[in-house]
This record gives sequence, structure tokens and C-alpha cells, in this order.
Amino acid sequence: MTLGFTVWLFMVALSASAVGGMLGMASGLFIVPALTMFGHVEIHTAIGASIVSVIACSCGGAAQFLRGRLTNVRLAVVLETGTTLGALTGVLLAGAIPVSALYFLFAVILLLSAWQMFIRRADPTALPVPHSSGRLMAALNLNSTYPDLHSGRDVAYEVRRVPVGLSLMYVAGLVSALLGIGSGVLKIPAMDTALRLPIKVSTATSNFMIGVTAAASAGAYFLRGEIVTSIAGPVALGSVIGAVVGARILMKVPNEKLRLWFVIVLVLVAIQMLSQGLGYNPYGGPST
Repeated sequence: MTLGFTVWLFMVALSASAVGGMLGMASGLFIVPALTMFGHVEIHTAIGASIVSVIACSCGGAAQFLRGRLTNVRLAVVLETGTTLGALTGVLLAGAIPVSALYFLFAVILLLSAWQMFIRRADPTALPVPHSSGRLMAALNLNSTYPDLHSGRDVAYEVRRVPVGLSLMYVAGLVSALLGIGSGVLKIPAMDTALRLPIKVSTATSNFMIGVTAAASAGAYFLRGEIVTSIAGPVALGSVIGAVVGARILMKVPNEKLRLWFVIVLVLVAIQMLSQGLGYNPYGGPST
């Protein structure tokens, strides 16, 4: 492998992880198409590098988000149970549902999520926070605050409808396992719509969760020999640096602008899913 190709891998990972880290999504959504279409990397090797990138991206952004008090770790642990159960169900159902139908269903879900996020451009924290919480909220102690750099104050938020959020996380894990994609693209709309979290808290918490999910599956990819160190190495390094850059950008971007960027990404991914449902797959395999 030439030095030029190594540098190219590093730059691709840095760019993809900066965007992914800022939006709380798996960077593999961008890395796999780039490696296969422009780097002519074999699809399974690209997915293996993508898994490494997701872990590196999550670790790279975690310190920034935790230091900035954006990640709700308690909530992430609760929601990850739903995602894991959904992923296990998806593994069991793999092959039982036509993939083309899943792509169409996923595209519809993404478009509906984009519409819901667009019409609610005002951040939920702009609304008064109720003083009463349900028994489940009180027991789990999920409510918290986060610092808003633009207003210069700590903003309190309440986590609402946790059972609904867990159900949506189950669906996110299920679809993720069936289609072989990162579930971050579904987790953030779920947290935004059901739990009514501020968009920055949703993004930071999703970033924490996708690293846990990816770490759980990395061992299987390694044992199958699909993690090639000469490719995964520069990708991991670029991902760590890109995630730090993305985390710093997220802290400075206004909530409304961040929400709009995420809506645009949802629409673009929905278009990609529709094209794959119609049989057009430009990089020859599933993305992660």
C-alpha cells in the first residue's frame, strides 16, 4: 500500500468522523461508500474498517462530550438495552424479510423522522420543563442539565416517555441488524421525537451508544479476518482526530442549525435507501 493511499484513508476517515461525530451518527455511513467507490476496497474489508472507525469516533468524541456535560450516560445505558435486544432479534430474522422491502420501509421512517424534526425546529428546552416526573423517571434519575454556550447558562431538560423511547430503540437496533447499517441515524430522531431531548444531548448520547454497539460486534469481524490493519490503522487515527473536531464544532453550533443539518442528512440517507431498494447499489454491499 502506497503512502499516498494511506494519507487518503486518513483524510477520508477524518472528514467522515468529523461529520459523524458532530451529528452523533456512525461514520461508517460515509466511510464505506468512500472506500468502496473511490478507494476500490473490498466491501467486507471496508465494513471492518468502518467498525473500527465507529469505535474510534465514539471514543474520540466521548471525552469532549462528557467534559461538556452533554452525554446523559444513565439514559444511554437504559436505551442501549432496547437497541441490543432489537439487534439480536434482527440477527434471528435475517433472511426472513425481503431486503428491498426493508430499504423502502427504512426510507419512509427516515423521511417521517426528518419531517418531525423539521417542523419542531424550536428546541424542546425552549418550552417550560414540567416539575412533576413519573415514577420511572424518578427511579432512574434521568433528568439532567447541559451548558448552553450561546445563552451562557445551564439548561434543564426532562426525559419523557422512556417506554416509548425504548420501543423505538428496539426498532432502531432491529433495522440496523437487518440492513447492516449504523443505528445512530434512527436513534437521534427517536430521542428527539419520543424523549424530547435537546438536539445536542441526543447527539452526544447517541455518539456514546454507537461505540458500545460497535465494540460488541468488532470481535466477530476480527475473527473473520475482515479487519485489515493496513487499512483500519489510518482510518482509526483519522477517526479519532475527526471526532474531536466534530465534538468541538457541535458545542459551538446553534441548536437550530444542528437540527437542520441532521434533517438534510436524513433526507440524503433516505434517498440512498430508496435507490438500494430499487436495486441500485453503487458500492456493492450493505453499509455500516
